[in-house]
Amino acid sequence: MSTDKRRVQFRAPERLIERTDALAAVLGEDRTDLLVTALREYLQDAAHDDVLTQEIAAAYYDDEISSDQLESLLGAEEAANVRVLDRQLDEAFVEDVADT
Repeated sequence: MSTDKRRVQFRAPERLIERTDALAAVLGEDRTDLLVTALREYLQDAAHDDVLTQEIAAAYYDDEISSDQLESLLGAEEAANVRVLDRQLDEAFVEDVADT
């Protein structure tokens, strides 16, 4: 995992931040650490959600995300599978067009 850090600012409902601060106090953690952990876990869970994985693949097929972003979201193995399928779909399309 990269140790490079980037500052991100966002707006969140006050109640959500209050709850985050309360949990951080209970756990003896910093709010930022708690939010980073929650975001990391959410992204990890999302990579294993079939519906979301299909949406990510579709975004890749439509050139909305790069190969690096695909791999970042799905992991190396699943991203490789999506790239192979993309090539197979392209080849099938070319063959269909050539046959007409």
